[in-house]
Formats: sequence, C-alpha cells, structure tokens
Amino acid sequence: MLSAKNPHLVHLLEINLAMIFVSTSGALGRFIDLPVPITIASRALLAFLLLWLFCKWRGISLRIDKKDYVPIFMSGIFMGLHWITYFYALKLSNVAIGMLSLFTYPVITSLLEPILLKTKFLKIHLLLGLMVLGGIYFLVPKFELGNSYALAVGVGVLSALCYALRNLVLKARVKNYNGSSLMCYQMIIVSAVLLPVFFFMETEGVLGQWKGLLTLALLTTAIGHTLFLNTFKYFSITTASIISSVQPVYGIIIGAIFLAEIPSLMTIFGGILILGSVVIESVRTYR
Repeated sequence: MLSAKNPHLVHLLEINLAMIFVSTSGALGRFIDLPVPITIASRALLAFLLLWLFCKWRGISLRIDKKDYVPIFMSGIFMGLHWITYFYALKLSNVAIGMLSLFTYPVITSLLEPILLKTKFLKIHLLLGLMVLGGIYFLVPKFELGNSYALAVGVGVLSALCYALRNLVLKARVKNYNGSSLMCYQMIIVSAVLLPVFFFMETEGVLGQWKGLLTLALLTTAIGHTLFLNTFKYFSITTASIISSVQPVYGIIIGAIFLAEIPSLMTIFGGILILGSVVIESVRTYR
C-alpha cells in the first residue's frame, strides 16, 4: 500500500535502511581482530556464497552482456580497494574518524558525475557537499598532524575516491541487472584478487572471528550494499551519495553502543550538519 501511494517515500526508507546495515561496518571493522586483507577476503568470499545462494533461490539471472565485462570487473576492483583502505583507516583511528573521512565521497561524486556520466552539474550538490565537509570537520574529535589520525584521514579519503568511482561505474548498469547479481560478481572478483593473502598472512584467528565475519558478510555486505545498489535506479549517484551521508551518524551510534566510543558535543554538532544535508536533499528530490 505504501509503495503504491508514495513510492518516493519507500525509496527514501529503503536507502536509510541500507545505511543502517552498511554502517555496521565501522564497529565490525574495529571489532574483528584480523589482518585487514584477511578480513576483506573472508568478507567477500562469505558474501559471494550468500548472494549466490540467494540468486539461485530467487531465480535471479547471473548472465551479463559482454560489453559490461570490463565495467563490472573494474567495479569489483574499486570495491576491493575501497574496503581495504577503509578498514585500514578504521584500524588507524576509530569508528568516527574512519567513517567520516570516507564520507568525503559525496563531494567527490558530485564533482566526478557531471564529468564521467555527462549529467548536469547542480550548484546545490556542491553546497550540500560543503555542508557535509563542515559536519565532518566538527565530527572529528581531534585532528593532530603527525599521528595515526592524520594518516587515517588520508587513507579514508582514498577509500572515498575508490567508492565514488565504483558507484559511477555501476550507475549505467544498475538498470539492466538486479543489484544482488552485481554484488555477487563484485564479491567473486574481490575474493579472487585477494585469495593469495590466505597463503601469505596469518589465518589462525579466522575461525575465532566467525561471528563478526558472518555479520559483516550477511548484514553489512549481502543485505546492506545490495539494498543501497538498488536505490541507484531511483536516485542519481550524487543524490544517493548525499542522502547516504547519514551513515556516519548511524555508525557512531552503533560504535557508542557496542564499543563504548562516546561522541563529544562537537561530534553531535557535526552529525546535525550531516543530517541537515540529508533532509535538504531528500526534500529537494521529493519535489
């Protein structure tokens, strides 16, 4: 009933539900005590198996056109680079710094989308991107050059660039494929590329971390990222990116609950700025 009466509201609810699931990555990235490449390889492999079983169960086609081989392969590479750099940023700092440095990606997306996809540049997107950056400035509790936080922010911004490129590469393909099938291909690409790490890095702790890895693969990746990918059918990449800027707020709340990483008043103020940009973009797209 809600879908028929107000489909736009349904899509906004879907993208926010996706962000809640995806935002668990911050706390899980800090919680899982494994080398980052092992964590990402395990995450991708488990997510691939779950998504493959889901596609088979629902009868979702996994066939892709030859012309999409290279873009989908590149999207998998960008996804893997995004995850690895993001998790290193988390390990070097905390949930807030790691997630918030990543969320420069809406600004990067708003600048790249008109160039790569030939869409119209909207000044409001630049304004909202700057608003998000302002929120990030206040959300970071301490920005001290010379320590791991500075490196974490740099790695986080690199992760943001990889994520923006992955989203832009997939934008033109989402309308032709189910989000689960696209995620399935990305996961097998990440798994294949990172498979050698199981032979060169310490893997003894993998079984002991199975709960965190399974949650990361199922809730964060298979469900969260697939839901988010499906919203690309209804929003521009820039719009989806800006709306998804609510993710750090969700992530910080989850980190506070499960890791006792309590945000400061400045962090709360930054969260208000980010939520403000989300509300503005949501109202703008609704109109």
